[in-house]
Amino acid sequence: MKILILGGKRFLGLALTQAILNAGHTPTLFNRGRTNPDLFPKVTNLIGERDGDLSALKRRKWDAVIDTSGFVPRIVKKSASFLSGKSGTYVFISSVSVYRDFRSPDIAEDYPIAPLEDSLDEDYTGDSYGPLKALCEYEIQQNFDGNVLAIRPGLITGPNDPTDRFTYWPYRVALGGKVLAPAPPSSNLQFIDVRDLAEFIIRMIEKEQKGAYNVTGPKKPATFGSLLVACREAAMSEASFVWVEEPFLLREGVTPWKDLPLWIPSSDPAFTGFYNININKALKAGLVFRPLSKTVSETLEWLKNRPDSQKMKVGMDIARETELLIKYQNEYHL
Repeated sequence: MKILILGGKRFLGLALTQAILNAGHTPTLFNRGRTNPDLFPKVTNLIGERDGDLSALKRRKWDAVIDTSGFVPRIVKKSASFLSGKSGTYVFISSVSVYRDFRSPDIAEDYPIAPLEDSLDEDYTGDSYGPLKALCEYEIQQNFDGNVLAIRPGLITGPNDPTDRFTYWPYRVALGGKVLAPAPPSSNLQFIDVRDLAEFIIRMIEKEQKGAYNVTGPKKPATFGSLLVACREAAMSEASFVWVEEPFLLREGVTPWKDLPLWIPSSDPAFTGFYNININKALKAGLVFRPLSKTVSETLEWLKNRPDSQKMKVGMDIARETELLIKYQNEYHL
């Protein structure tokens, strides 16, 4: 099969390109040619602009296109219209953020979609990210003649993650010592290894599937405790975990996701269902997961080759963490 990737040189795009090659298919990448230009030298790389010059895509056809870089409905509409008739399937990488809210557990694909409050808003870096993704899905449905497959991942993890939201924990646990962790260790987490996501997408293309699919995991939600234990085992670390109570963290101004990645306070009812997304549809379609230990160990292996000067984008520095641990232990007489 011939598969076009809009994007292709970062995180999910890298995993998709490798998954396509591993499956014996032929990938083509369309991007601006600025990111990781030396990767996949034997793969055809077409240069252009999604919001401008699409001429490199003329007079070509593919069995499927995978849109990894669509965020603005107006721009996605151009790609969908241009590629209609040039591809049998349009796969759009959407997000679970398309849903109206996360106040309910067990959110399935038919849950209400988030509306965009301002029709002129194209800022996908903030609260409009989800509604814009939802409108992108709509524009593809309206402008592409063929199968439309909307993939809605949760948190994506694994090697090459540019956000560090998952990576922080293997990194921090590998450093050892007392690790500040948000209590309780039994709190749920959901995430998907980028390679499991990529392989699922390729299998769905092969089967000519269409529709919307929540794609996160594992099959049963992991816990914060199981994640940190997996990190300690993979790193062969001497780290110990201090499970700090939520009221203390909030009182001290610890910011969810930024200071403590993956942490969502249980006191916030708006996110009750965020780590309880229904993935039954994807499981029936063949979604499978590699062990958490493998994701963690291979993320650590990737980190070894990352420049030391490249700091974690999220997470507390050791000085702030130590200060909080001392204060917490003194206050609770631990």
